[in-house]
Amino acid sequence: MPVLHHISFAVSDILRSAAFYDATLAPMGFVRVWTHATEDGFKEAAAGYGRPGNDDEFAIRQRAHGLVVPGDGFHLAFRAPSRESVEAFYRAAVEHGGSDNGGVGVHPEYGLNYFAAFVFDPDGHRIEAVINEPKKQQ
Repeated sequence: MPVLHHISFAVSDILRSAAFYDATLAPMGFVRVWTHATEDGFKEAAAGYGRPGNDDEFAIRQRAHGLVVPGDGFHLAFRAPSRESVEAFYRAAVEHGGSDNGGVGVHPEYGLNYFAAFVFDPDGHRIEAVINEPKKQQ
C-alpha cells in the first residue's frame, strides 16, 4: 500500500497548469480524473489526476493570492513505467511551460539504475519522473 493517499499543489493559473500536467503525466499513464468545471472551465479552480477509473492521487488548486512554492529540499517524484515515459515527461514539461532542473537520464548519484527527469512546473514546483530499474534489453 502506498504511503500517501494524495498530494496537491497550489497554482497561480489553473488553465496553464492543467495543460502542463495533462501533457506531462499522460506518458506515465495518469489522466485528469476530475475537474470542478463551470462555463469558464473551472468552478473551484481545481483538477485531480490519477489512473484511469481511479481516484486522484495528485491535484492542483488555483490560489489567487499567497501562493508559496516549497523551497529547495522538497520535490515530488512520479513513478514512471519506462525510461521512454521519463523522456516523454521531460519533453512535454519543457514544451508546456516547465523548465529544466537537472536534465533527463541516468543519475548515478542516486543509484546505478536511477533514470529520471527533473523539471520545474510553470509555478516553480520541483517535480520529477523516475524509474529505478535496470534498462530493459531490446
